[in-house]
Amino acid sequence: MNQMNQIVIEGNVVRDTQVKETARGTRVCLIPIATNRYYRDTKGSLQKETAFFDVEAWGENFCKTAVKMGKRGRGLRVVGRLKQDRWKTPEGKSTSKTFIVAEHIDFKPEKNSEGAGRDEDVTNAESAAEGLRAEAAASMTDDFNDGGETVF
Repeated sequence: MNQMNQIVIEGNVVRDTQVKETARGTRVCLIPIATNRYYRDTKGSLQKETAFFDVEAWGENFCKTAVKMGKRGRGLRVVGRLKQDRWKTPEGKSTSKTFIVAEHIDFKPEKNSEGAGRDEDVTNAESAAEGLRAEAAASMTDDFNDGGETVF
């Protein structure tokens, strides 16, 4: 049985979204975000605690929208899971990095001159499914391609 690994986080984009491509041609975008927590200390003074996280999102359509909407300062809500990469440095030291893999992102409305905005959302599962369908269709051999519709 899989254990639960889910995160919901709201924050602001720290730097414009960056897009990379894997060796197999899959696009992945990196959205660095910051979240703020406000609290009162023992003296009653309002304090602000800021945390920074890297959000990774996979898929062509997902990246197109994230690049368009994920500009510095833009608010967003991410639903995803935590992932930890581990490796050894050339000196043999074990190191790791934990980041968020997005499954869904809601970009907060961008204020226009009237102060109104429009929400945008992106679902990684939809984007990933589309990418998998395209990859599967491209890799089919003629033996299996009877001209019918491929359904996943």
